[in-house]
Amino acid sequence: MNQKFTVNSFRQRKAKGQKIAMLTAYDYSTARLLDEAGIDVLLVGDSLGMVVQGNENTLPVTVEEMIYHGKAVKKGTKNAFVLVDMPFLSYHVSIEDAVRNAGRIIKETGADAVKIEGGDAVIAAVSAIINAQIPVVGHLGLTPQSVNVFGGFKVQGKNSEQAQKIIDQAKRLEQAGVCSIVLECVPWELSRVITDTLTIPTIGIGAGKYCDGQVLVVNDMLGMSAHFAPKFVKRFADMDAIVKDAVENYIREVNAEDFPTEQHSFASNNETYYHVKTSSAY
Repeated sequence: MNQKFTVNSFRQRKAKGQKIAMLTAYDYSTARLLDEAGIDVLLVGDSLGMVVQGNENTLPVTVEEMIYHGKAVKKGTKNAFVLVDMPFLSYHVSIEDAVRNAGRIIKETGADAVKIEGGDAVIAAVSAIINAQIPVVGHLGLTPQSVNVFGGFKVQGKNSEQAQKIIDQAKRLEQAGVCSIVLECVPWELSRVITDTLTIPTIGIGAGKYCDGQVLVVNDMLGMSAHFAPKFVKRFADMDAIVKDAVENYIREVNAEDFPTEQHSFASNNETYYHVKTSSAY
């Protein structure tokens, strides 16, 4: 029987050399399936802006939307650690806003922690949120909320100057008290250095195998979009084809009157029912 993954589990897993498996989830049904399968961490990512809402990036997502999806995911979860992204501008304006929004997310969803993107610019907010007794997971490298600054979704830390900056920021986030750091789209050599340097675990996405754990968007790893295939994604299923095949079969059976059958229908078991006349009022 799986045990509840807690904030203490992050360091314990790293100390034991045990990997951490994380996937995104945005609704009750998916969360329940992933939790029952034994996933360690469920990330209610602001990637829902793209995956669920169909936006080009994560920037339009609001705190209210994160809370809505966070509530649903939490209801489907028993053992997994539930982590909720703080969306764009929910922690950038002021430290007071950052703590207030983090507090709302935790209180209203029941999540275990929040995730914040960025390095030095968010250290003060991270520290304040942790001082408010809210666990925080950091996020460095390609931070999607900074897509306009980066000029697109591009690999970060490819030269020595960028790499050193990310290493330094990772150290400062650890000192601020984050329980883990997501490293997105950085060279595997860099993620290996950071992983070996920190006492807290790193969770990679497009950052190679030397991180202490891995995270993927569940829709990507299940193959729910045949037209979207980032280099770092491995498809563990082809749900795009499975779902289309199922829907085509459904349409075919409805048109052929093969569905529903008696097996899928209800009967009254009352002969007089069949002699009831429709009221003239109708």
